[in-house]
Amino acid sequence: MTDCASIPEISSSSIAKRRVALASDHAGFALKAEIREHLRARGFDVNDFGAHGAESVDYPAYAAAVARAVRDVNGAFECGVLVCGTGLGMSIAANKFSGIRCAVCSEPYSARLARQHNNANILALGARVVGIDMAKDIVDAYLNARFELRHQRRLDQIKELERAESCGSSV
Repeated sequence: MTDCASIPEISSSSIAKRRVALASDHAGFALKAEIREHLRARGFDVNDFGAHGAESVDYPAYAAAVARAVRDVNGAFECGVLVCGTGLGMSIAANKFSGIRCAVCSEPYSARLARQHNNANILALGARVVGIDMAKDIVDAYLNARFELRHQRRLDQIKELERAESCGSSV
């Protein structure tokens, strides 16, 4: 039997919040705001990298900001969420960064498997493809999933492809 007096009390301030990097372009701005508030309500620490309005912007800069933040060796962010019109442009831009595995998802099943099987570290959504409630369900499925180590061999093969391509050699 454990003496409860010897168990230190854990305050909510001592529990590290899960941190998420978030960004959108103009097409995803409104959906990003909904996702940001949804994540904060769930207790996530969210850093919004922009865009900060609905005026037209170029998505590669915002995808790059999140990709760099997620890839940071200090591990400040667990993952990222990007939102543009279809999710495709953001994912293409983010996937240009070494170590980034960005998956475009339009339903929760793929979002869950993106994490479980591919250890996707960024989720991309299309504001013109999914509605607010579906987007929240997709984000929840993604964030609730955990990578299954049985898939590590395949991730190692992807890392080797990435390394070889950056060195100019063939695999």
